[in-house]
Amino acid sequence: MKLYNLTGDRLIQVPTKEFKLERDIQKMVEKNLEELFNLQLVKSELTIKGFRIDSLGFNRESRSFVILEYKKDRSYSVIDQGYTYMSLMLNNKSDFILEYNENCGGQLKREDVDWTQSRVIFISPFFTEYQKHSVNFKDVPFELWEIKRYGNNQVGLVQHTTQSKESITEVTTDLENVVSKVAKEVKMYSEDFHLQQPKVLAPTKEMYYELKERILNLGSDIEIVPRKMYVGFKRKTVFFSAFIGKSTLWCWINLKVGELDDPKRLCRDVSKIGHYGAGEYDLSIKKDTDLDYVMFLIKQAYKKQD
Repeated sequence: MKLYNLTGDRLIQVPTKEFKLERDIQKMVEKNLEELFNLQLVKSELTIKGFRIDSLGFNRESRSFVILEYKKDRSYSVIDQGYTYMSLMLNNKSDFILEYNENCGGQLKREDVDWTQSRVIFISPFFTEYQKHSVNFKDVPFELWEIKRYGNNQVGLVQHTTQSKESITEVTTDLENVVSKVAKEVKMYSEDFHLQQPKVLAPTKEMYYELKERILNLGSDIEIVPRKMYVGFKRKTVFFSAFIGKSTLWCWINLKVGELDDPKRLCRDVSKIGHYGAGEYDLSIKKDTDLDYVMFLIKQAYKKQD
């Protein structure tokens, strides 16, 4: 989700302003729940049967409850959490009605609620392709909303919708057969494709995971794009890429010669040499390489795309 300012006839991209905490997203949404989702706030930080719900809302138009969950990290299953929350709601209807009556001054009864329209809304600065694909069915009662805050105090909110006519209850081996047929002709590269190569040693994998975590912490606008020869880290374009070798990560920084501040001269000019990754600098990372210094270099390429 990109936002631009129009200056004359030129579009200038508005930089994003990170949410530091999930709580920051939650506070903003809860204060504007009516404006954003046409929902009445029932309770924040609700605990039922040992499960904590970030926000509970009520849709007065459809007379149904809506659970809202806020995320900043990427390591969670939308399907698993979504169905856990739905099951929690449908198995504890009286608790939800009691919360509404106590917090909203209502006299809601079980038969007053249309439980068929119950929903779970996930709100995050970023959803992975896997998370979006996992809810790509016509009858999954979950909504994915991507939220961005910008440097000019604007906020963008967009829903990831599906046009699928597939029912999640009707997924059979027939679908698996279709997938297998396509896979014979089309190859989808992934991190696992690179990490599961027989030659890659366990310490090298650990080194990659540590570097990956540090890179992703630079900002929520980073996308991992595995290619045939490397794993790329993309903002507007790939700013850093890594080929996972046996005991070494062979990497490329996407800056032009002369743009990189590298006082230790860890990088090499490959502008006139054939190479796989994006950029005119390469470097090798081994177990004894100073990752703090490597991140100093990578961050320059990341910031270049501001």
